[in-house]
Order: sequence, then structure tokens, then C-alpha cells
Amino acid sequence: MPASLAAVKHKIESTKSTRQITSAMQMVSTAKLNQIQHHTKTYDVYAEKVRNMLSDLVKSHNASAASSIHDAYAALFEKRPVKKTGILVITSDRGLVGSYNNNIIKETMALMKKQHLTADNTVFLTIGKTGTEFFKKRGMNVVYEYSGVSDVPTFREVHQIVKTAVQMYDDGVFDEMYMAFSHYVNRISSRIIIHDVLPITEQSLMEDENQNPSTDDSPVTAEYEFEPSDTEIIAALVAQYAESLIYGAILDAKTSEHSSSANAMRSATDNADDIISSLELQYNRARQAAITTEITEITGGMTAQE
Repeated sequence: MPASLAAVKHKIESTKSTRQITSAMQMVSTAKLNQIQHHTKTYDVYAEKVRNMLSDLVKSHNASAASSIHDAYAALFEKRPVKKTGILVITSDRGLVGSYNNNIIKETMALMKKQHLTADNTVFLTIGKTGTEFFKKRGMNVVYEYSGVSDVPTFREVHQIVKTAVQMYDDGVFDEMYMAFSHYVNRISSRIIIHDVLPITEQSLMEDENQNPSTDDSPVTAEYEFEPSDTEIIAALVAQYAESLIYGAILDAKTSEHSSSANAMRSATDNADDIISSLELQYNRARQAAITTEITEITGGMTAQE
């Protein structure tokens, strides 16, 4: 076999091997996506109820009682002068997820530019190795980092992340906090969300309610009876709301990551198919040319002997 034919054949076999890998990775990512979507739907019901209850209480001005609670979570409603801004950035631990990480980092940098944030007045809480490495290399102050989030994260697994973020705000490590993550829209698209999480305000609650409207079409306004007291109930709701925002963002980001990975692997598989088709056409043409050359040489030799 001529050297050129052998090289093309080797490329075909190599590309077919790569295609098998990308196809398998696509199936794995799709299976993970299906699994986490089921988990996320059940959690969204809980998060919506917490948000709606707290929103109703804020509208009725009962949430003002939270300022008198001697509890760590009462501070989450208190707006104070901003000396430091915290940004919780959720990225992936690995590559092969298309533009997933690049889009998150790009929007985070755009937020810093818009809010006039620098390495001096900004601290980062990073979930995922990609974001951690990016901001550390650029001299940013990463006060907390976490990696190794499972494919379907449970609240117990990421509770320490939530607890640390809330505690840092309460301790004054930062005076406001944003979250930057990729929101899963559907299997072929996602969008980056920059969400102000702390402090919790009536405006942020209303914005969150508008972005995530209730599935309940009933016009009836909720009324509540408090036991043991309204202040204790509100304190618990504030805690659960802050936790649901962060945990919900992690679930959403992980869903978007699996979707991006499946799409990236599907594109890689499709590209491999195109390359294989092109190489096989090139191989067949080269093989046909080689056979034609051999026939011509044999015919020429027979003619010369005559």
C-alpha cells in the first residue's frame, strides 16, 4: 500500500476511535442531564413555596420584624455601606463543555467593569476548578473555593458552601454578593444569569418572583397564622430562602453543564462523521488512482513486449 494511502487509512481509523469516545460521552452526559432534571423539578417546587411565602410576608410588611431578631440570618435583610463585593462564580471542574465556562467568566468580567469592581474591592467564592484557576491567575482575591461537585448535587453535599457564603456576609467579609452561573433553558440553549443575592431586599424578592412566576393561577392572597411567633417564622424563612437561592443556582448550573457537555460531544461526533466521510472519499479516490496507475503500467509493459 502506498505511503499516502496508509496515512489516510490511519487518519480514518484514528477519527473513528475519537468518534466512539465522543459518542459515548454524549450518551453519558445526556443520561446525567435526565437524572438531574428530575431532581431539579422536585426541588423547584420547594424553592417556589419558600420564595412565595417570604414575598407575601414582605408585601404585608411583616418582614420588618426580622430586624429585631437576634439571629445570624436577620442580618441578611440589612443593607450596609458597600466596601467589599462578593461574587459567587459557578463553573465546571473540567473541559469538554463547549463555551460553558467562557460565557460565565466573560459575563462576570463584564459585571466587574459595569460596577467598577477591582481586585481591591472584590472577593470571589468559586465553585469549580475552571473559575478558581482563572481568577487566581489574574490576581483576584479568592476567599473560598470548592471543587468536586457531584453530577447530581444534594443539599447535604453543598450545605457547607451555602453556610460559608452566608457566614462570610454576616462576618463582613463582603457587604453584598452576586451569583454568576449558567441557567439551563432547554437542551439546546442556556443563558448566563448575574443575580444579586445578598442583602435580601423587597426589590430583589419581587424581581425573583417576576423571573420565576408561580405556577399557581389562583388570585387568592395567602393569609398566615404564626406559631410560635412571626419573628421566628420569618427568621427561618429568610435562612431557607438564602439557602434555596444558592443551592438552586448550583443545581441549575450543573444542569446547564450537562447540557453543554452533551451538545459539545454531539457536535464533535458530527464533525468526526464529516471528517470520516471526507477521508474515505479521499482514500477511495487515491486507491482508484493507484489501481488505474498499476493497470496503465501493466498495459504499457505488455505493449512494450509486443
